[in-house]
Amino acid sequence: MAGGRFGATVVIDRPIEEVFAFLANGENDTKFSARVLEIEQTTDGPPGLGTIYASTVKDGGVKFKRQFKLTEFEAPTKIRWTEVSTGPVITPEGGYDLASAGEGRTEVRFYNVIVPNTFVGKLVVGPALRSARKGADDFARAIKRAVEAS
Repeated sequence: MAGGRFGATVVIDRPIEEVFAFLANGENDTKFSARVLEIEQTTDGPPGLGTIYASTVKDGGVKFKRQFKLTEFEAPTKIRWTEVSTGPVITPEGGYDLASAGEGRTEVRFYNVIVPNTFVGKLVVGPALRSARKGADDFARAIKRAVEAS
C-alpha cells in the first residue's frame, strides 16, 4: 500500500484564538494523544513557522523518536507540519484548519498523511492507516476534551 490520509472534524467550545494557541504549542500533544509519550520544542522562541518538535511516540508497541517541523502557520486558522525524521512510516504532511463556529466555538479539522519510508513501512502502512482512520473521530474528541479542560 502506498499510504494515505486520515482525519476528522470536531467543534470545540472555546474561541478560535484560544484553540489555535493550544494546538500551536506542540507540547500539548501529550494531553490528547496517548501515543505521544513525550514531546519538546527544540527551536527557540514561540511556536511559529519553522518551529521543530522532537517526540517519543509508541506505535504498535514500539517506541520511535520523531521530529516535526511547522511548515505553515497562519493564526488563527491554519497550522501545517511535516515530519523531518525517518522511520518505517512517516508523515510528510499534516495539519489543523480552524474556523469560527459561532459564539465562542471553533470547528477544528485535522488530518495526517502517512506513507511508507522503508520496506518494513510498506508492510505496516496499511494496518496503520486503517487503525488511524478508525480512531480519527475518537482522536478529534480527545482534542476537544483537552482544549476545553485547559
